[in-house]
Amino acid sequence: MTSVDTAIRPSASVSPALFAVTIFSSAGLVFMVQPMVAKLVLPLLGGSPSVWNTSIAFFQTALLAGYVYAHLLQRIASIRTQALVHIGALLLAALTLPLHVSDLMGEPNSEHPSLWLLGVLAVSIGAPFAVLSATAPLLQAWHARTVHAETGAEPYVLYAASNLGSLLALLAYPALVEPLATLKNQTLGWSLGYGTFILLIGALALAVSRAKSTAIETVVAEAGPAPVWRERLVWIALAAIPSSLMLGVTTHLTTDVASAPFLWVVPLALYLLTFIIAFSEKPLISQTNTLLFQAAAVAACAGLLPFKSSNFLLQLFIHLAAFFLTALMCHQALVARRPKPAHLTEFYLWMSFGGVVGGSFNAFVAPVIFNNVWEYPLILALACLVRPGWGPIEPWRWVTFALGTAASVAAPILAGIYGLEGNVGILVKLALAAAVVMAFISRRRTIVFFGLIVLLSVGAEVVGDRVDVRQSWRSFFGVVRQSEMPVPGLGGQVRMLSHGTTLHGAQAQDPRYDCRPLVYYAPETPIGQIFTRGYAGPNALRIGAVGLGTGAVAAYTRPGDRLTFFEIDPLVIKISTDPKHFSYTTTCAGGKIDYVLGDARLTLAKQPNDSFDVLLIDAFSSDAVPAHLLTVEAMRGYLAKLKPDGVLILHLSNRNLELRGPAMAVAEAAGGFALIQRHDSAKSSPVLWESDEDALLVTKSLKALAPYEADKRWSQTDPTLARPWTDDYMNLVGALYAQLKVTWTWLP
Repeated sequence: MTSVDTAIRPSASVSPALFAVTIFSSAGLVFMVQPMVAKLVLPLLGGSPSVWNTSIAFFQTALLAGYVYAHLLQRIASIRTQALVHIGALLLAALTLPLHVSDLMGEPNSEHPSLWLLGVLAVSIGAPFAVLSATAPLLQAWHARTVHAETGAEPYVLYAASNLGSLLALLAYPALVEPLATLKNQTLGWSLGYGTFILLIGALALAVSRAKSTAIETVVAEAGPAPVWRERLVWIALAAIPSSLMLGVTTHLTTDVASAPFLWVVPLALYLLTFIIAFSEKPLISQTNTLLFQAAAVAACAGLLPFKSSNFLLQLFIHLAAFFLTALMCHQALVARRPKPAHLTEFYLWMSFGGVVGGSFNAFVAPVIFNNVWEYPLILALACLVRPGWGPIEPWRWVTFALGTAASVAAPILAGIYGLEGNVGILVKLALAAAVVMAFISRRRTIVFFGLIVLLSVGAEVVGDRVDVRQSWRSFFGVVRQSEMPVPGLGGQVRMLSHGTTLHGAQAQDPRYDCRPLVYYAPETPIGQIFTRGYAGPNALRIGAVGLGTGAVAAYTRPGDRLTFFEIDPLVIKISTDPKHFSYTTTCAGGKIDYVLGDARLTLAKQPNDSFDVLLIDAFSSDAVPAHLLTVEAMRGYLAKLKPDGVLILHLSNRNLELRGPAMAVAEAAGGFALIQRHDSAKSSPVLWESDEDALLVTKSLKALAPYEADKRWSQTDPTLARPWTDDYMNLVGALYAQLKVTWTWLP
């Protein structure tokens, strides 16, 4: 290492505020670009939790690359030279701007979606993101050699400012940026912000290069030897656990509880908040209180986790509290083990590597080795081993362990023998509650607490919600479950297919009803009405359906008809075409059925124009809405594929978003003619016989619309209720608020 050229300069103090503002700005840009790029890229893969998890894993890896770069930059002794190199790297990365999605990777690949997504993110935003990510550790290293060397101020506090910038940017995007700015203006604004940041860091670089700094050799000598590998492994573990839990709780909530738009924002925001608290000079929550509350939250979460039908708000609170306090516990332990400033960049490097390990486990390993979201309870239990308290175990604690074990074992035994009805159900819940209490009492001895949490988790899982799930599969696009329930009105057992928390179809097992489309596709529903009318004519029909589910609409086809399903998930095609699971597309179909794999908007674009008599877009009932399928540009594409007298049906039922207003506005803006129907299922109908449904009917001409205008079940549309969505503008927050207004009448 060469000597530093700063000792002979006159001292020129650098304002700590300039460090904070620069770090705050870089973090804001880093976290503003993530949902922005998601809006550009992720809808092409359906918006499933795995898409988000894979994206987070990529951004964590890019963050690690930035931290490696910042660490290696410390081999350059002169701060001035470091600054020049960093500004050069920022300018070089700027060559990929303005922000856009590169087409180097081609179209989305449904067979290997993770690889495609990682490749697109790498070539589209990888360089600017990685260089921006290096700002936090790099500037803290500069702070250590200038401000810290002069005043003793703690450089690690700047990491709190960095995460505060990240948190505010994350929350601002769905609340302010997305509803108020078009995507084109968002990307342009971010690119201008990147340029402004280069000027800002240039000003800081000028200030630190003029300031008197401490030589790297001197700082390292004062800090003593480098951290040993045992300490590095501890840093990795303490960072990996919160990273994995963040993705685990997000997937669990969106898969098993009640997914809602932007729910993924909450765990990520809490994750950032734990960094802010842990790295603050005066933390809002002490480590003692964190350990106390974490024990209570994790014990409650372990007992409640399998009961997915419990109160949503209670579930949400318990899961988020357990995640937040566990992540805070790990991050506070990290801060307690932080090295002296000389090894600051190495500390962040290994911490970032731990984040990659945790995120990659959830994004790439768990979907392959687990058929359900087992990674979440697994990591939550293992996190208990981080707690202090590895000393000798007092005899009385073995008593609490025995009582907790007995309660955890008694609950499933009682439930297995007597069921959960009446007083037995109360006893089972009391046994689980007793196990929760025993675990909490044992919190000061790590191994005892961990053991009871494991036993409680297993006992509760056995008791859990006794939905008759016959089989479960997991792919990149989520967890798919096949379950059954008895429905006397349908002759006995009915088989159902669910994706996450959303029912995607059902089929009766009684031969009298097994070829009758149920729920959304029943003859009484708007979708059923369209197909019934179309099949009343003598001509064979050419039909397209976006979204396969169980393939129920195939039962409407006659000999000579041709139905093409456009489906993004290969697993769904495999399940729905196997008569062991569902037989609509095999036994019940009268016409020819074929399948096109991939994003529907891209695959539909390759179909000949004027080719479909009926085109069904059934992709909006899930919790992860592919909004790019509901834009003016998408609607024009659909209409182009219809025959002159063809009919387009959009199934708009969604429990979280009010999609009718945007859809009606889109239909008019695209030049279509539309009618809408809100169907309420008959109260006398058996369960699953039919379902409530919102549907929009669109045609290319008034003549094609005329037969449906005469049907009083269809109403005229009002395209003024919302601004039409385009590829450049969407307002999911507005759709969420509109739906909440329906549910909560007190909202203005």
